[in-house]
Amino acid sequence: MRPVLVGLETEYGLSVEGRGAEDQIDDSMALVRSYPGECFVGWDYRFESPRSDLRGFQVDRLAYDPEDAQFDTGKVRQGDREVRSDRVLPNGARFYNDHGHPEYSTPECLSAHELALHDKAGEQVVARAAAAFADETGRQVKVYKNNTDFHGASYGTHESYLVPRAVGFEKLFKALVPLFVARQVLTGAGKVGHEHGSACPFQMSQRADFFVEPANIETLYRRPVFNTRDEPHADPRQWIRTHVICGDANRMFACTRRKVALVRLALALVDADLVPVWRLADPVRSFAEVSRAIDDEGRIDLEGSSWTTPRLVLESYLDAAERLPDADSETLDTVQECRSLLEARFSRPDQFRRTVDWAAKHWLLDQYREAEGLAWHHPAMQSLDLAYCDVDPAESLFDALVEAGEVDGEPGDLPEVLPAPVGSRPWARGLAAARFGRHIETISWGSMVFKGNDGPVDLRLDPLREFNPALADVESWEEFCALLQD
Repeated sequence: MRPVLVGLETEYGLSVEGRGAEDQIDDSMALVRSYPGECFVGWDYRFESPRSDLRGFQVDRLAYDPEDAQFDTGKVRQGDREVRSDRVLPNGARFYNDHGHPEYSTPECLSAHELALHDKAGEQVVARAAAAFADETGRQVKVYKNNTDFHGASYGTHESYLVPRAVGFEKLFKALVPLFVARQVLTGAGKVGHEHGSACPFQMSQRADFFVEPANIETLYRRPVFNTRDEPHADPRQWIRTHVICGDANRMFACTRRKVALVRLALALVDADLVPVWRLADPVRSFAEVSRAIDDEGRIDLEGSSWTTPRLVLESYLDAAERLPDADSETLDTVQECRSLLEARFSRPDQFRRTVDWAAKHWLLDQYREAEGLAWHHPAMQSLDLAYCDVDPAESLFDALVEAGEVDGEPGDLPEVLPAPVGSRPWARGLAAARFGRHIETISWGSMVFKGNDGPVDLRLDPLREFNPALADVESWEEFCALLQD
């Protein structure tokens, strides 16, 4: 299988005692700046191109939620660098403010398992920054790993997959959209109630209510199932970054690993020309309907008058993956795990909920609801949903389930800043930031600019290059640059 570089960017929900929506951006900026761990300040925005569309054009402007805009009216702030407040961590991760939400972007990884470990460790970075911010302000600060504030706003958990540019939009759209609609059965974070669309007491996906088009470039408003942003963070002549915005923020390590592994699997099928053919009549409607199919298999309407189920779609991808001539162990393990879960969903629900966020959350909240005689739409149920997503172990209902042994697959104790693999691009980036930060002007995913004696030294970092481990032993930034360019 072709190696696929993957990353996760998670925006966290933020609540600060005594503060309102109009303070959200300022509070998120301050929280990020409160992070007490080692970090480098000086992100390079030259290569960010959020208006470039994968279909070969640029849009004039990006849509912005008018409800969000009203809270920022009249605010005077300094430039983008100050608002984002970027921090680069010693493992190559990026921690910054994104439209009023603290966002942790993992180091790039070559496996879903490794990425899920970095995502889980990143929760500690955000929690530590929140605790420091609370100490500084004397206010209670809560951060939630979720995707909605239950007042109509949604914020993202974005996945990134490095794909050869030759693959193109059409193949990716046809291969991934059916999977995106179906995979929430095995990867959804779960959500009490609804905010758009048809009413429901509980649904699988926190993001399902917020999609309005099959494909477009937007991320803040008029969101699509398939995002077409063309921003590779690598040589744009060679690579594209498949930017996935329709997934949920998972608390379960197993769910995070599974949602990424399924996309890796689908990309391998693209390479091998083994992608199952599913022509969805309306991906947006199907995404919302599958999300609400808590008690049955669910239905996905196809072009014409036929229909299928999420299970059948998923099984078609698993069947095709078994025909891959060079499937790696992670892909084969994913096939086996997903088959087992699809079988267990109704036949062994106690087993299913142990590694699927939405099922565990539904089971836990339903017990409370029945014991207290509450309806699903009672305000207490949304509060419990938020408590499941709380990243403070002392307050989190998810962590309570872990402690009680009710969920499986958590990775155990992890360092707050989990090291990137030696020789990888994030390892080189993080090493430079930690050891030679005072000699660096800016850093981005694929570049570093050093303050050279005769002017800036602009270095580009190939995404799949194996960097010399001897970089860790050099004593000067000049040696570091020379070895990096070797």
